[in-house]
Amino acid sequence: KLWNKEEIVDDYPLIEEYTMEDILKDIFIGQSKIEDIIFNLDYKKNIILQGPPGVGKTFVAKKLCYLHQGYKCDDQIEMVQFHQSYSYEDFIRGYRPNSEGGFSLKDGVFYKFVQKAIANPDKKYYFIIDEINRGNLSKIFGELMMLIEKDKRGQDYKVALTYQENDEKFYIPENLYIIGTMNTADRSLAMVDYALRRRFAFIDIEPAFDSPVLRSHFEKYLGEEMTTRIINKINKLNNIIEKDSLDLGRGYRIGHSYFTPTEDIADVEFWYRGIIKMEIEPLIREYWFDRSEEEIQQRVDDLLGN
Repeated sequence: KLWNKEEIVDDYPLIEEYTMEDILKDIFIGQSKIEDIIFNLDYKKNIILQGPPGVGKTFVAKKLCYLHQGYKCDDQIEMVQFHQSYSYEDFIRGYRPNSEGGFSLKDGVFYKFVQKAIANPDKKYYFIIDEINRGNLSKIFGELMMLIEKDKRGQDYKVALTYQENDEKFYIPENLYIIGTMNTADRSLAMVDYALRRRFAFIDIEPAFDSPVLRSHFEKYLGEEMTTRIINKINKLNNIIEKDSLDLGRGYRIGHSYFTPTEDIADVEFWYRGIIKMEIEPLIREYWFDRSEEEIQQRVDDLLGN
């Protein structure tokens, strides 16, 4: 039981309940795996969803927030995307230019969100970091690398920030959860150091082409014939990618979200060819950049053929 329905309805009469039944309709992951993820979120308070491109990691992250809190409330969820230029000053606090031509101390997005969680200890708050491995993590987190640990939450572990006002101290409350996403086909994975790996539970999100729920969703929009074609051809390609352990492997497989429609498709053949040419072919060319044009074109032709 994740929440008290009567209390939530009284406090938020317009908020929509979100249950295990709802998430099983929204994402293509089995119930036992979802339960494992929720357990890790409670146990570590920090998790990273890692997987190949196109498995819907960011989409899954938000749905997990809904399930964990028991209802849909985006006010309790914040999301950022890390990149190479992202800094501690953006994330926590730093000096920024002001309208007077000088510099003022400005709070970053994580600092503001933490204060929101502290002010509402009876609610759960979720900070989603997309592409977490693309940032310079030690630089961005700074002294927070210690504070995000589950057993370092609360006022007993508050510390002074690099930029502070009036000798204030900072801490991360127990009602704040951090969910990162990581693309396993990203060659910058080596940047993820042991310090981060020790503080997060890493959870694999897999391509779901063998899921009966996914097949049912595909057939609703694409029909049985195209559904079978997509599943068979991408599974075949993913088997080739997985066996290419020298350059690629499991972390480079192609995810299902490339082919997951959200509206009716007028011409499924035209739509499928567009996905292959505009999305999958560039990915294949990036994966096998050192292979011959004939070999790469054969892969593409195999996908386009009936």
